[in-house]
Amino acid sequence: MADAITVRPLEPGDRAAWEPLWEGYNSFYERTVAPHVTDTTWARLMTPGEDPGGFGAVDAGGRLIGFTHFFFHGSTSQIGPSCYLQDLFVSDRARGTGAGRALIEAVYAAADTAGAEQVYWLTQSFNETARRLYDRVATVTPFIKYRR
Repeated sequence: MADAITVRPLEPGDRAAWEPLWEGYNSFYERTVAPHVTDTTWARLMTPGEDPGGFGAVDAGGRLIGFTHFFFHGSTSQIGPSCYLQDLFVSDRARGTGAGRALIEAVYAAADTAGAEQVYWLTQSFNETARRLYDRVATVTPFIKYRR
């Protein structure tokens, strides 16, 4: 079924399909994002050359079933940029179709094109379903996140 999934940059016409996925993602992580932040995030996604970048996974029927958002940034420990995959979400009905892997691979390709020396992301320890995929496409690190 993965061959029925297409990954492409998010487009202005995707907003109506992206927003329920975005709300599902935020709900999963038990966070609330103010409407003006959602509007600003979407505007940034639609602005060429501005971070974040975004890809959408589309099924054979042309429906947006998932998304990823990513940023490039410099580093003090390498010359090339790093790529931070900040958000990744696939609708419940599309899980197990290969959409998540396809979205990660699209970010990998964008990172390679940009000369990024690494792609990394965070997930919560309880996100076991996603971690099974992540363990197949990346290497877990020993870092612990702190936040103010």
